[in-house]
Amino acid sequence: EHAHTPIPSQHTPFIQSVAKSNKTDDIMKLGRFLSTTVSRRSGGRLLAPHAGKPASAAGGSVIGESSSCSSSSSTGAVFSSLRSSSSRGVHTIASTCSASMSSPPPNNTRPTTAPSHPKTLSSKRTYMTHSHLPEEHRMVYEMCRKFADEELAPNAGGWDQRHEFPSEAVKQLSELGLMGINVSSEHGGSELDALSYAIAMEEISRGCASVGVIMSAHNSLYLWPIDKFGTEEQKAKYVEPYAQCLQEDGESLKVGCFGLSEPGNGSDAGAASTTATLSEDGTEYIINGTKAWITNAHESSAAVIFATTDKSLKHKGISAFIVPFDSPGFSLGAKEDKLGIRASSTSNLIFDDVRIPADHLLGEPGMGFKIAMQVLDGGRIGVAGQALGIASAAIDCAAKYALERKAFGKPISDLQSIQNKISAMAVARDSARLLTWRAAMMKDKGEKFTREAAMAKLAASEAATMCAHQSIQVLGGMGYVSDMPAERHYRDARITEIYEGTSEIQHLVIAGDILKEYKQS
Repeated sequence: EHAHTPIPSQHTPFIQSVAKSNKTDDIMKLGRFLSTTVSRRSGGRLLAPHAGKPASAAGGSVIGESSSCSSSSSTGAVFSSLRSSSSRGVHTIASTCSASMSSPPPNNTRPTTAPSHPKTLSSKRTYMTHSHLPEEHRMVYEMCRKFADEELAPNAGGWDQRHEFPSEAVKQLSELGLMGINVSSEHGGSELDALSYAIAMEEISRGCASVGVIMSAHNSLYLWPIDKFGTEEQKAKYVEPYAQCLQEDGESLKVGCFGLSEPGNGSDAGAASTTATLSEDGTEYIINGTKAWITNAHESSAAVIFATTDKSLKHKGISAFIVPFDSPGFSLGAKEDKLGIRASSTSNLIFDDVRIPADHLLGEPGMGFKIAMQVLDGGRIGVAGQALGIASAAIDCAAKYALERKAFGKPISDLQSIQNKISAMAVARDSARLLTWRAAMMKDKGEKFTREAAMAKLAASEAATMCAHQSIQVLGGMGYVSDMPAERHYRDARITEIYEGTSEIQHLVIAGDILKEYKQS
């Protein structure tokens, strides 16, 4: 089990009082407090509690009302204090987060019986108690929730309509440590655990699903495999600056992406037609082929890609590589015009005799398929978190509207048919959340979690689609127009059943693992 030193319960009043403060001195005081309280043995990580440990031992208490920090500046300061090797100070993070990106939404011209779209459609409740979580995880939850409500949700619709990459929001995520959330502190990351990542992904995606997938692809698909399998030289060049996500000028983004799928294969990850041939002198690999459906492609400067190095070995002949985008012969395809998550870019990576140094091989030759499968296991926790965020946003939208919209002389929330929909939505979302948290905690304990990650991704993506569908049904005609966010949630949800492995693939993974157990027993 991981070592975990919880914040003593007697300090909880201090944490809560300082976290709600707007005073810089108090924020700095909290930063110093957390720096000395978080276990040195864990390297500053926020770890899941030991099995069987009482909630009170982890400083936990049932949360009924959201106890979010009172300002985005305190959000940035508290989160930054959890980062063991941040290169930016609390003052910088606080000032960055306090600067609002949002602009007032346009007035709704719809009839008064259809309530206007409020700035934030967020319930004050968490929908599920967090009593079994350590205080640190609840702080991550509260701070990400605050950031999503204030900075993401008010702008998500505009980004979607304009197909605009939310660069300022991504910079703020970087300042909060979220763009290197699982990377070791030694290599510039926040070194938080998988449970923290799942919690953060849900809240960020509740604010904007596009920002969620940008964060997920960068963390789960690009940074994690290099941090896990890379050499120290590779980590210094392709992890440390990317965990900070900003170029040396402090303005330009440094984002990475992941290339596994190809135009001719998606679910069949072992059928890579992209090839990598070692040069005669053994100093370079020459890559040819195309990778498809690449999230963050147009904003990235490097990618982890998979190519066949020995066709005779089939999937055992696939290797992984780090490819910088300034390599001669590399180019990007056109941006895809997508149904949803339209604020994130998606396009092809094209390799035409792209030469990269031989030391850009990730792991050993032939390890590519193994690396890809491990990446996807962790990535499915991220996508499950994204799907949960979409589901939560859909529930927020439906419940808020149902309470305000009147028909037949009373709020439609009084109608049993509406109540049944909201109940079913909450049950599906909360069930999927439990599966997601289970998978994350198993990953944190170092246990095999392939089946559990597939279950979480399957349940969460189907919950997102169902909740988004029912949210539109609750809103009726208002759910079909962009004045309300329900139609965007509907469009965003659909992709969660496709990428990181389709629902059909998840069923195969789950059933295959179960049947394997029975065969061995």
